[in-house]
Amino acid sequence: MRLSAMGDVAMTVPVLRAFVSQSRSFGTEIKITVVSRPFFQPFFEGIPNLTFFAFDEKKRHKGFFGLLRLYQDLKALHIDAFADLHNVLRSKVVRTLFALSGKKTAFVDKARAEKTALTRAENKIFKPLTTMFERHAKVFQELGFTVDLYSRSVGTIFPDKAVLSKDILKRLVGNEKIPDFSGIKIGIAPFAQYDSKVYPLDLMQEVINKLAENSNYKILLFGGGKKEIELLDSLSKGKENVVVVAGKLQFQQELQLISNLDLMLSMDSGNAHIAAMLGVKVITLWGATHPFTGFSPFNQPLENALVSDRNLYPKLPTSVYGNKIVEGYEDAMRTISVESVVYKINSSI
Repeated sequence: MRLSAMGDVAMTVPVLRAFVSQSRSFGTEIKITVVSRPFFQPFFEGIPNLTFFAFDEKKRHKGFFGLLRLYQDLKALHIDAFADLHNVLRSKVVRTLFALSGKKTAFVDKARAEKTALTRAENKIFKPLTTMFERHAKVFQELGFTVDLYSRSVGTIFPDKAVLSKDILKRLVGNEKIPDFSGIKIGIAPFAQYDSKVYPLDLMQEVINKLAENSNYKILLFGGGKKEIELLDSLSKGKENVVVVAGKLQFQQELQLISNLDLMLSMDSGNAHIAAMLGVKVITLWGATHPFTGFSPFNQPLENALVSDRNLYPKLPTSVYGNKIVEGYEDAMRTISVESVVYKINSSI
């Protein structure tokens, strides 16, 4: 069970793929039921022996009695063990009911004390924490299953690239002409939930301008919502090899497109985790947050995370999620130079 948020749900996917790929060694057949919001169902499509159970937040599973109905719905599936990958009040209720019925349960340790020590202003303990992927794997270990994320080729964890339909390609340009989709495909997701995690748009414009000079690059801009689409239209203006994806595709189609990228440039946001779960190389930019919190995208080297200058901003990271505002730190991400971002992209490709 993992209900939200988008990036956090995406972070469960590589672990579940590894679990399935290694399940033959367990000596018994494994069937997985993922409980999450309906919107996230496309994340899990194509994973063998996995079914998706849609959490109905607004009606059937709303409130405390709705959670009782959720437990009854899951109980009817003859669940043997319950893995709580969320560890919030809702999942705790369902987990407790399974435990009281005699079923095995385990829950993810979110390391709240360690994260507080990493992000506090004074007496900061600046060291990398266990990744969320390893924490999720440990949940299954406590249920009696060993999930090793690194012992074998991680290629078994990623799905094949999707075949892009003519409909997807036409939607990208908004007409009947099928666009040329050859060349190197670079995705850019310049937004995040909190401003403290967003690279300044004037600098992002410079990054896009420099990348667009390479005619072999096809640059695809991701986002959502009217305001973000307007900003993306501005960033892409006058550049033939820069295409705004936002607002043109259904979610499942967007996932298929992302799977075909050669690289994704993202903030510390859900797009980074979506690209990583699909086996795409990801470069991330970090402001108030930091990869040491354990939220770096799956299977990405630390050098692919470009962080703000801690010599100039020693209190960084100031937040786990980016929701804490620290006076005087508004321009921390400006210490990540345009040149360093462009160089990292070019050298990674």
